[in-house]
Amino acid sequence: MSNKTEVYYVPAQSPWPIVGAIGLFLIAYGAGTYVQQLNQPGGFGGYILLAGIATIIFMLVGWFRNVIDESIAGLYSAQMDRSFRQGMSWFIFSEVMFFVAFFGALFYARMIAVPWLGGASNNAMTHEVLWPTFEAVWPLVTTPDGTTTEAMGWQGLPLYNTIILVISSVTLHFSHVGLEKNQRKALIVWLAITILLGIGFLFLQAEEYVFAYREMGLTLASGIYGNTFYLLTGFHGMHVTLGTIILIILFFRVLKGHFSPDNHFAFQAGSWYWHFVDVVWLCLFVFVYVL
Repeated sequence: MSNKTEVYYVPAQSPWPIVGAIGLFLIAYGAGTYVQQLNQPGGFGGYILLAGIATIIFMLVGWFRNVIDESIAGLYSAQMDRSFRQGMSWFIFSEVMFFVAFFGALFYARMIAVPWLGGASNNAMTHEVLWPTFEAVWPLVTTPDGTTTEAMGWQGLPLYNTIILVISSVTLHFSHVGLEKNQRKALIVWLAITILLGIGFLFLQAEEYVFAYREMGLTLASGIYGNTFYLLTGFHGMHVTLGTIILIILFFRVLKGHFSPDNHFAFQAGSWYWHFVDVVWLCLFVFVYVL
């Protein structure tokens, strides 16, 4: 019987957690101060916010570099690889619950709160006390002060973005297959196409927001419909931004010759995250834009 045990790599003490904590503190304090000083010339909140963002970027670059160097040096065992897989799985699960909460808020407002306010027993109270012109019809494009906006349709930019994200999942799968078959050219080309599609999605979403604000009058002040619309699409856009950054980092690692058919969990983790973001968008497209 062999007495050999698997070595579990334990890294040395790292400065990056405390650097990240400082950066988050600067972002929180700077953002709060900046909002309070919007109408006050000479405020310093914006500078603190920028310093916090710069600190977080510095932390991410340094921490990523350390982890990549450790992986390339062969310090990670099979048990460490399993730990990474479990960690990424739990992270994506936490993101799933994050969006479940937002979709739950949309479901509650649309299927419970609005019908309840328009019910026979509450209709008179709603009109007399809360909202004289209230109609229990979703989407609520009219606010209590009488301001009326338009609901964002599913045609046009939202449909284009849906097609883009679906295609991006296919191209990323082809890139992953190229990596597993050690076809570096296919890996690079399909990954580059995926990144371009992600950037294209973000560009079109920015165009959609500009159109919604300028042409439709749809803002965060447009009642619960405007709030839920920007909350869901905005946070999803933030996740697409993060996913695109992850893919760009993977792209440069691929160009440097990193990853092999037998050792590429970092690439696989990035793929998991991107496919998760795509699935969330499909749900969002159906429940926010179509229904």
